[in-house]
Amino acid sequence: MDQTAFDYSDAPDILKRFLIYLEAIKGKSPKTVQEYYFDLRTFFRYLKSSRGLVPSETSFEKISISDIDLELLKTVDLTEIYEYFHYLQTTRHNHAAARSRKVSSLHTFFEYLTNKTNQLKINPVQELETPKTPKRLPKYLSLEQSIELLSAVKGPYKERDYCILTLFLNCGMRLSELVGLNLTDVRHNSGTLRIIGKGNKERIVYLNEACQDAINRYIAVRPKDHLIDRTALFISRQHKRISPKTVQALVKKYLADIDLGGPGYSVHKLRHTAATLMYQKGHVDIRVLKDILGHENLGTTEIYTHLSDQQMEQAAESNPLAHIKPKSDHK
Repeated sequence: MDQTAFDYSDAPDILKRFLIYLEAIKGKSPKTVQEYYFDLRTFFRYLKSSRGLVPSETSFEKISISDIDLELLKTVDLTEIYEYFHYLQTTRHNHAAARSRKVSSLHTFFEYLTNKTNQLKINPVQELETPKTPKRLPKYLSLEQSIELLSAVKGPYKERDYCILTLFLNCGMRLSELVGLNLTDVRHNSGTLRIIGKGNKERIVYLNEACQDAINRYIAVRPKDHLIDRTALFISRQHKRISPKTVQALVKKYLADIDLGGPGYSVHKLRHTAATLMYQKGHVDIRVLKDILGHENLGTTEIYTHLSDQQMEQAAESNPLAHIKPKSDHK
């Protein structure tokens, strides 16, 4: 594991080995591994605090977890887990989504200790349920707003910026995937694009005419001299690979230019837009959409199957009984 990316020195050996398993065997990204670490660190700190294993005046954030061992974890039961989640809700004010992620972290950790490495005989969280999270429909741009956004692009980097927005809106890629693109990922002969997604998983997406045209126009003006990273597709004005922060800034700028600069509109909303437009307007099968977006589970993709009011109205009108009325009584 790359210890230079994040300091896990406070982690006990049992946790360090689990984090290595996540990255080396499960193929989790360093960012995802870090989230597991944070979740489990909070749980371990709670254990020590609730059991009186640290002085009462010790700040929660200052509790060391380096001495957590298997013997302590053997004593954890489901009742204590329930108390922990009550603490998360009432004291730390974690919303359902945050608590749900922590449930997932505990499930994976104790599954590793019981079924993967046989260090525990009983899994204390086997019956732990995931909190219900309210299903919110993702925000997305309409077709008209998407066209307006593309029309707003201007300035000295207009070819680059237009290409970035076009790929977001047509391919539905993540921010990290876009900034990680290399020149060699564009397969001009086959009209495809190679994307490295979460967990270093590779997928191939087909580039439609708009994407191919935008890429060709950008590559024609892409800087070629004095480059710090010659392999990167998108180059910043500092002549290096464009950063996520720069992409976020330019997307927010163009969104603000079309009066969509409020909260809730961001780079990720362009991914939502691509998925929604492909499903609603293009009638793309949800299983195909799953592969395009690089989702691991179909359930993640199903959020895009929400129906617009217009679709609901059209469905009602298409019913063959829609215009049947009672016959007038003739006396």
